[in-house]
Amino acid sequence: MRNLVTLAIVLLLSSLYGVWFRKTRGTMKAHTNPAVTEIEIGESFGARLTLLQFSSAFCTPCRATRALLSDITKGLHDVKHVDIDAESHLDLVRKLDIRSTPTTLILDSRGVEVGRAVGAPKREQVVDAITPMDI
Repeated sequence: MRNLVTLAIVLLLSSLYGVWFRKTRGTMKAHTNPAVTEIEIGESFGARLTLLQFSSAFCTPCRATRALLSDITKGLHDVKHVDIDAESHLDLVRKLDIRSTPTTLILDSRGVEVGRAVGAPKREQVVDAITPMDI
């Protein structure tokens, strides 16, 4: 009987963790972190927004996110997608508190973070996140 109670507790806790993990990955969140410079990312910012993606070499969701963001920004002349290898930019990863890949930051034209997606976002989430800033 004692083993069944332990098993039930473990199953409950792991299920709760799974639900929390799925809800928090890939969602866009508003942030206001320190500004990033063009020198730090090695490219110029978009005129309106920059989608700054942190990836790692063996990350499958990173490839899907890269394709999605490239496709979305392809038709937008004032929004730019920049992909950064997290492993080779550890100072920037620490500064911006990047904890997993893919993580995508939405930067304004000055390099200030105005949004963040941890995990692979869905197309609608990205479009919704960049649309309110379309002025």
